[in-house]
Order: sequence, then structure tokens, then C-alpha cells
Amino acid sequence: MAATLRPDGLTLETTLIASSEGPVPVSFGYHPYFGLPDLPRTHWRLELPAMKRLVLDQRGIPTGAEESFGRFDAELSDVGFDDGFALMEERALFSVTGGDRRITVELLAGYPYAQVFAPKDKDYIAFEPMTAPTSALTSGRGLRLVKAGEKFRAVFESCIDASESESEREARR
Repeated sequence: MAATLRPDGLTLETTLIASSEGPVPVSFGYHPYFGLPDLPRTHWRLELPAMKRLVLDQRGIPTGAEESFGRFDAELSDVGFDDGFALMEERALFSVTGGDRRITVELLAGYPYAQVFAPKDKDYIAFEPMTAPTSALTSGRGLRLVKAGEKFRAVFESCIDASESESEREARR
């Protein structure tokens, strides 16, 4: 693992090197949680890319089915999330904005799945990069194997921009 810390954020790169003894399954993720101080979550603006929502069974395990999820760009309000997604692009950007802050998590390489967790009654949100969907090690769905002697690399970046003004955000939309 290589962590690069900057004044405005963090880049986390994970490299897996399979031994000569055979393939290695790739199934890991991270759970970065964020909050916006002095601003209730109902006023946070959430931006998510278009993705495919993973359909879950009664135990919360992906069934293998997916449904369309259009781009989300709105106030979080009283909307709750505890959803797994399959990304449609290799790179994906998730963000939450409020007051004078914008927090982003950008999946740069190796993360074709993500979990978005924002309980209705809590003032935090998590944008979770994932190399495989939940339970991939038991179901095999979405699981990648790294061949003996080969490498796998996954990178994500989180940034906090505390200087973006409301007019800059409006121009970006």
C-alpha cells in the first residue's frame, strides 16, 4: 500500500502481487466516511454517477441482477442510501457539497464496484471503493483472479475543496 497525503486530500494505492503458487482472488474495499460540520445532512448536495444498482436478496447479498441507476445530483434531504453499485466507467467521481466544502472520492483504477452508505438519521456519508461486490468470495460473481506472478493495482483519491463558492458550484452544474 502507498498512501500519499496532501493538504487537500489523500491518494491510496494498493498493489497485490500474486505468488507463484497460483491465482489470488481480489476482493477488498475501503470505507471512507465524511461529514460536513455545522450543516445538517438535509442540506448536503450529493452527486453520484450513473451506475447499475446491485439487487439484493433478503439477507442483503447481491443476487447477480442489476438495475439502472441514473446520475444523482440533488440535495440529500431525507434520502437514505445503503446500496452497492457496479460502475459503468473505469473512473468514477462521488461527491458531497455543503457550505463552503466539497468532498470528493474518485475511483481511478481497479474499483469496478462501490457502496454508498448514508443513513437517514446520521450526519455522515461513506463512498466506498470496492474491487468486487459483497460476498464475491462465496458467490464468485464479479470476482477477479490475479494469475501467479502477476500484479493487480487499485487506486482511489479523496479530496476536500474548502474554497469552492456557490457560484462556482452552479457554473459546474
